[in-house]
Amino acid sequence: MTTEAWLWPILLGVLGLVFGSFIATLAIRWPQERSALKGRSQCDGCGKGLGARELVPVLSYVLQRGRCRACGAAIAPSHLVTELIGGAIGVSAGLVAPGVEGACGAVFGWLLLALAAIDFAAFWLPNALTGALAATGLAVGLLADVPPPLTDRLIGGLAGFGTLWLVAMLYRALRGRHGLGGGDPKMLGGIGPWLGWQALPLVVLGACFVGLAAVLMLILGGRRLHGSSRLPFGVMLAVAAFGVWLAEASTPRFPPGTVIYLVPENQE
Repeated sequence: MTTEAWLWPILLGVLGLVFGSFIATLAIRWPQERSALKGRSQCDGCGKGLGARELVPVLSYVLQRGRCRACGAAIAPSHLVTELIGGAIGVSAGLVAPGVEGACGAVFGWLLLALAAIDFAAFWLPNALTGALAATGLAVGLLADVPPPLTDRLIGGLAGFGTLWLVAMLYRALRGRHGLGGGDPKMLGGIGPWLGWQALPLVVLGACFVGLAAVLMLILGGRRLHGSSRLPFGVMLAVAAFGVWLAEASTPRFPPGTVIYLVPENQE
C-alpha cells in the first residue's frame, strides 16, 4: 500500500473515535429528550462539566479507570464500546477502500452505529436518523462517483421500506400483534440507497443470522426468552448492512462488458 493509502484508515479511524464518542452521548440523551449538541458535556452522575482532557476518546476512559474524576461515579461502558466500534468502522472502511469510497462507507457505518446504539438502548429508531441515512445515500449516488448507480439506490430505498413494511403488516394480520417496530422498515429503506436493491436480500438474511446468534448467546448466558421477548432488529440490520458494504467494497469490480481471459501457466 502507498503512503496515501495508509493515511486513509488512520484518518478515518481517528474520526471514528470522535464520532463514536458523540454517538455514545447521543444514544443516552436523545431517548431522554435531551440535546447532545447544546451545552457542555457533563457527568451523568454529578452533573459536573467535563474538561478537554476528560473528553479524549478511549484514552480518558482508560486513564480515569471508567469513573468520573469528580464524584467517582462509573462511566457507562457503552461509551468505550461505542468509541471503539466507531474507530473500527473508520479503519476498516479506509483499509478496504482508501479514498472517497472509503470515506463514504465510513459515514454509512457511523450512521448505522448511531441507529444501532439508540435502538439497543431504547428500542427506538428516530425518523430523523433513518431519513438522514436515506438522504445521504442518495446524495452520495448523485454527487460522488461511487457505486451503485443512482437508479439502483432509488429502487433500493423503495424496495427496502416496502418489503419490511409488508412483512410487518402480514405478521400483524396473522398474529394480532406487532412483530417489527415501525422504524425497522424505514431503516432498511435508508440502507437501500447506500447498497442498492440487489444487496437487500443479503442484508435481511445477514440480519436474521445475527439475530439467531444473539438469541443463542442469550440462552447460553441463562436468559429465558419467550414469544413476546423483544430484540433490537435495528442493531442486526446495522451489523449486516455494514458487513455487506465491506464485502462489496473489497471485491474487485470490472466495467460492464469486460472479458477476462484465463491463461494457463507454461508447463515444462
